[in-house]
Amino acid sequence: MKKIFLMMFNLFFLFQFAVFSKELKEVNIKILATSDIHNKFYPYDYSTNEESKSGSLVQIASAIEENRDKNTIIIDVGDTIQDNSADLFFDEKIHPMVLGFNEIGYDIWVSGNHEFNYGVENLKNVVKQFKGKFLSGNVYNPDGTRLGDNYTIIEKSGVKILVIGMVTPNIVKWDYENLKGYKVTDPVEETKKIIAELKDKVDVIVVATHMGESNEYGVKNSGVDDLANACPEIDVILAAHEHKLVEGVYKNNVLIIENKSSGATLAEIDIKVAKDGNKFKVVDRKSKSIKIANYEPEKKLAKKLAKFDLRARQDANVVIGELKGGNLAPANEIAGIPQAQIESTALIGLINEVQHYYTGARVSAAALFIMDANLEEGKIKKSDTSLIYKFGNTLYKLEMNGKQLKKFMEWSANYYNQYKPGDLTISFDENVRGYNYDMFYGVDYEIDISKEKGNRIKNLKWSDTKKPVKDDEVFVIAVNNYRANSQLLNYGEVFDEKDGLPKVLEIDVKGNLGGVRELIGDYIINVKGGVITPNNPNNWKIIGNDWDESQHKKVVELVKEGKMSIPKSSDGRTPNVRSITTEDLKNIN
Repeated sequence: MKKIFLMMFNLFFLFQFAVFSKELKEVNIKILATSDIHNKFYPYDYSTNEESKSGSLVQIASAIEENRDKNTIIIDVGDTIQDNSADLFFDEKIHPMVLGFNEIGYDIWVSGNHEFNYGVENLKNVVKQFKGKFLSGNVYNPDGTRLGDNYTIIEKSGVKILVIGMVTPNIVKWDYENLKGYKVTDPVEETKKIIAELKDKVDVIVVATHMGESNEYGVKNSGVDDLANACPEIDVILAAHEHKLVEGVYKNNVLIIENKSSGATLAEIDIKVAKDGNKFKVVDRKSKSIKIANYEPEKKLAKKLAKFDLRARQDANVVIGELKGGNLAPANEIAGIPQAQIESTALIGLINEVQHYYTGARVSAAALFIMDANLEEGKIKKSDTSLIYKFGNTLYKLEMNGKQLKKFMEWSANYYNQYKPGDLTISFDENVRGYNYDMFYGVDYEIDISKEKGNRIKNLKWSDTKKPVKDDEVFVIAVNNYRANSQLLNYGEVFDEKDGLPKVLEIDVKGNLGGVRELIGDYIINVKGGVITPNNPNNWKIIGNDWDESQHKKVVELVKEGKMSIPKSSDGRTPNVRSITTEDLKNIN
């Protein structure tokens, strides 16, 4: 009996040892990463003064709580304390984003480029409030010390994880004044040094760097592709900056992920390590993106951040100026046909005037994002700028020539359907979204809609000299980031290789103030002294629509009486997709 008991005891001991050994041999490490939250601490967009549950820190808190475990590291990869009224809170005892990070239990915060927009001293004061580790390894103070640590090592279940934190070197371009006296070094070279020193002392290497995939401005090592190619020892790169969803791609066998902006996604990276002698070795890496719109706000954190939300909402309703002399957009002649897309208006004129002012560009291009966009005569609240500029686009400066401008303008004019005899209204191509129709400032021109696409821009002249725009003339143009990145800086949609591409001179112009929407507010307050008046440049018009004016007026009356309506696209997203014709009038009669 004693022998049986001893044998059973030994078997139990061996079983426990085997289980324990297996636990030692395999460990799963989880990283939950955010980036580019841009002060979206609450599910509210203070720029538009409306609820926005597409993502926020309080929702992220719920997602992290659901997905974390004992071996989880939580990291933010920058652009944290800028935008969405972030500048209101530098005088607070603690910034709402940092309060949220501390409550959630973030381990690491890496500086983004926008962290420097309000001056390094403001950044340092906020960093002091953070309970985790702040990394900014390639930015040096005037005294030669680093602004933040260049790395940290975190141990989970015996596994040593090296996390290196860097920021794009192009911050010296965007925040030149704020960074005078500071030194910003090559993030790839800095990373290589750290890896060479520590790779044999750690088990997992993660680089959290506020850079997009590709290099910007042709600056070597300003994109994570260069980083992955230079440092194959890296297991995971947490990229940021481009606001582009990258759920997981491999470059040089390095796993790269990136989040969307404004708290819309949370990246989850699962790393399996196995014991290899005295060290752990990475044997598997998986990643996915968690959609934050699917989560409700975490109640305790939401309660703690409620006072900041109230302050920001009150600020959104502050009166910043007054519009005198009438509305910016005229009433539509025909309901269902946006007047601001068929004639020059003070509405688009103001947007282009603002873009021209802050860039010094000779030409500016802007679109009507909302078909009924307008700013009416009277007091202007801070949030009212969203009534004429809905989206949070930033401002770009590009260099192009006259030939490229003409191609760009022709592409834009594709928005119109070709006028045909018998048409009594101007109509839009069902396959072209309204936000892809730009109107131009700094040049005078006509759009002949009787011509086929690609041959509509006529009498293109400089507004100031009235001289024709020559193909080889080189100048600066102001556009938003969406237009630049989606259509103008790649071949296919607007340009082909024989045209060449415009040159990027500056992105996120005046990014410390925000995007185009915020620049409109700043322009009203600080440039126009709080008072604006409608200023229609009257620099373009549509020609070629040689209809019978009396019949056109009949259409106007019939639509007004409700006896005729303007057709929309089947999905409802594009208005006015077919012209009303003389045949339509006959059918009504």
